[in-house]
Amino acid sequence: MLSIISDAIASTSTSYQGSSYSMIIMLLFFGLFFYFIILRPQQKRAKLHKALIHSITKGDEILTNGGLVGKVAKVTETGYFLVSLNDTNEVLIKRDFITAILPKGTIKSL
Repeated sequence: MLSIISDAIASTSTSYQGSSYSMIIMLLFFGLFFYFIILRPQQKRAKLHKALIHSITKGDEILTNGGLVGKVAKVTETGYFLVSLNDTNEVLIKRDFITAILPKGTIKSL
């Protein structure tokens, strides 16, 4: 009985000895897939966001990640914006947290 089981196990444990080129081609394919599906679109979004951030000037109406809508009152060299939410409230916001520049007159229409 034991010899039958050991023969069955031995017959199923054959290893596949494929070409080493197939492994290299598969790794290359997955690398290209990863680049075109994940890395490249992320790099494009980061480049667009950086251009958006550098185009902000005093008086622009902006939207932040937190949902605040305000007008840029002051742009500092250290990477922060002083945003006026209304006539009495001003908030200091880091440059990276700006989501979009809104069209002029958006705050008044809200």
